[in-house]
Amino acid sequence: MTLRDEAAAFLAAWTGPTPEEEALRLEFLRHLAEHDDGMWRSCVPGHLTATTAVLSHDGAKVLLTHHPKAKLWLPMGGHCEPGDLTLPDVALREAVEESGIPGLTLLPGPLALDRHEVWCHPPQCWHLDVEFGAVAPPGAEKVISEESLALEWFPVDDIPEPSDMATRRLARRARSLLAHNLHN
Repeated sequence: MTLRDEAAAFLAAWTGPTPEEEALRLEFLRHLAEHDDGMWRSCVPGHLTATTAVLSHDGAKVLLTHHPKAKLWLPMGGHCEPGDLTLPDVALREAVEESGIPGLTLLPGPLALDRHEVWCHPPQCWHLDVEFGAVAPPGAEKVISEESLALEWFPVDDIPEPSDMATRRLARRARSLLAHNLHN
């Protein structure tokens, strides 16, 4: 099964938690049906990406990168690569690469979907973002990568500006899922 086929099956088996995200899910599925290269950065109208909110072991904080192009505090994330087998693989790989933290545990997902304009192919290109959460082991130490201006832990309820609503939503959903998993 190709990554594109896996992503289509993965999204087909999920239901968006809001009407807006359900509409995005259907849009993402149409995109994959219409574009053989819909997973790859080379797909000019847009391509699927994976983002991960990395939480502290207790879920109190989220690790955010100050993105050099977006100039926002954002979760870890990025493009699919040829060796990736699933969207969760992409999410975990990107989270480890950008956080420098080994041993992250991916939460069941996706937790959210987001569509946003990016600079991959001017004048217009879209990231069709499938969003996940991950938990860092106790005592995890972040290591800033060349893909970041800064890398910092923030309380989930006190994400600084500049950031965006998608980042805040993802961090809250990841914390909520972690808390649910810890109590069950």
